[in-house]
Amino acid sequence: MEIQQPRKSFAGLRNTVYDIQSLPERATSIRSKGLRAFLNIRISGLKDRLSIEEKTRDQNGGSTWLRKLAGSMERPKSRAFVAGPTTSCEKAIGSTPDRVSTQDSALEPPRSTFNPGSGAAARAAAAASNERLSPMRAMSVRLDSRVRDSRLTKDSESGIGIDFRDRTADGKENDSSIVKIDPQDFLPEELMGEIMSHLNAGSLMNAELVSRRWYSTASSVHVWRHMFQAEFESQLQSFPSNAHSLQVGGFGFGKRRPDQEWKRMWKTRKALQERWRNGHAAAIYLEGHKDSVYCVQFDEHKILTGSRDRTIRVWDAHTYECIKVLGIPKQSGNATTQEPLINPVGRGQKPFASIVPSHTTRSLPAVSVPSFHHDGSILCLQFDAEIMVTGSSDFTCIVWDLKVDYQPLHRLRHHKAGVLDVCFDHRYIISCSKDTTICVWDRKGGDFLQSLTGHRGPVNAVQLRGNLVVSASGDGVAKLWNIASGLCIKEFPSKDRGMACVEFSPDSRTILAGGNDQVIYQFDANTGELIRELKGHRGLVRSLHLDSTNGRIISGSYDSSVKAYDIHTGNMICDFTGWTTSWMLSAKADYRRIVATSQDSRAIIMDFGYQLPGIELLEG
Repeated sequence: MEIQQPRKSFAGLRNTVYDIQSLPERATSIRSKGLRAFLNIRISGLKDRLSIEEKTRDQNGGSTWLRKLAGSMERPKSRAFVAGPTTSCEKAIGSTPDRVSTQDSALEPPRSTFNPGSGAAARAAAAASNERLSPMRAMSVRLDSRVRDSRLTKDSESGIGIDFRDRTADGKENDSSIVKIDPQDFLPEELMGEIMSHLNAGSLMNAELVSRRWYSTASSVHVWRHMFQAEFESQLQSFPSNAHSLQVGGFGFGKRRPDQEWKRMWKTRKALQERWRNGHAAAIYLEGHKDSVYCVQFDEHKILTGSRDRTIRVWDAHTYECIKVLGIPKQSGNATTQEPLINPVGRGQKPFASIVPSHTTRSLPAVSVPSFHHDGSILCLQFDAEIMVTGSSDFTCIVWDLKVDYQPLHRLRHHKAGVLDVCFDHRYIISCSKDTTICVWDRKGGDFLQSLTGHRGPVNAVQLRGNLVVSASGDGVAKLWNIASGLCIKEFPSKDRGMACVEFSPDSRTILAGGNDQVIYQFDANTGELIRELKGHRGLVRSLHLDSTNGRIISGSYDSSVKAYDIHTGNMICDFTGWTTSWMLSAKADYRRIVATSQDSRAIIMDFGYQLPGIELLEG
């Protein structure tokens, strides 16, 4: 009888490992992290033992390690070794594997249930095993990933490694955690108005759409008054109180009254700014002078012009009617009425409307002949709420009383040539002349105080700020003077030729000058440094006006143009070329218009607020 040799097979051990992995009697998915770690340790130990025993068997040629393994390993119950009812997996295969008793001989390894002839059954068993193992493998991948993430070094300084993934269940937030409260239900209306007054205009308009109560608060007078003043009056509040005595035109802040429509005013100012940016203005011509119009100043109610015809004309700023003529007009046989000539050179913006009021030529106002008047051209003028000062080619200045129907008060005599420019404040009157000197006068009595000398050419323009006077001369130098000492404390030279005009900022920090160089120089008054050059003109820059309230520089030139520049960037905003037929001799501006004078005997109003809805609300 032939003795059967024990088989050297590892099928029994392999089945043991696989049975531990599948665990058919337990759940198909592992929810416990501790159980998963325990299984991984057991499987790893079995594989290590397998490796060691393979080496030992190769050396000794025996199989006693199988007996030792059977005696030392505590295996969970498996269908391959324990008798029991037929499982669903076995029914699917179609045959029940042989039951192997646990009392097998110690000399032989457990019999393998593997049947080489049953390939279909083996494939079905493998498929079922894989189906059972797939949830476990997915869980294993997730657990391993979390372990690796927890072991990463967190870089809290740079933010590298911070996990921004949404780990909430199903990616949804609990809406019940968000508290939705209408502050109108808990806060007083006055406090809500104060809160909304700090919003910008866009947010404020959106707040009006929330509800009727929000609309009532967001559209209140208090809220929009704060909005308007914060945007348009903040620049004015930063100026010295005495810097506005000679303010040209109006401020555009409206009248202070309880029923003021601040929201509508704000919208009108924004529309007006848009017209300035686009150069969208109407041309209104004031005709009446018989010769060149040298100078102009205006406020919201009247416009005053001085001419080579030796008269001063007072115009109504709303109707454009000439209401008064001061002085005796010089007879001129060749004076003719000019027709508006729009942009003959094809440069700059064109007016969207051209108006010549019919009453400017149809009727003549009564001529007022005061007790004394100028006998020469009116070359310059300035006025405030109380007085007007004019300078003439007759070498004198006259102080007029505006409160008593423009009656003359004083005639100032000291210059030896024509008076080219004047300015004043609450203490001094300053005049400059073709005789190269600057005279300082007492405002109240008209007494001559002192003369500032140092220029080598005609002094064409002066400006006054406190105890400081800045002057521009044909000698090509602008000078800064101290009235108390009578000395020149700083000079601002041009690059080439003479200077014809000058401006001094209300804060006394910036000086503007222009002339034959065809550029506008911007100097730092403290350091004397040239900040920038504003270019664009093609002829002598004859006139400058610094509108600090609205952030604009206005210039008039012998190239027949008026231009506006941004005071902060130096960029050109508007270019009105050819709106008159000759040189531009003077130009000044306020929030809504530019008023300029020309050698062709006309004054021209470039009105950005013409027929703009709500523009009347901005008048003071």
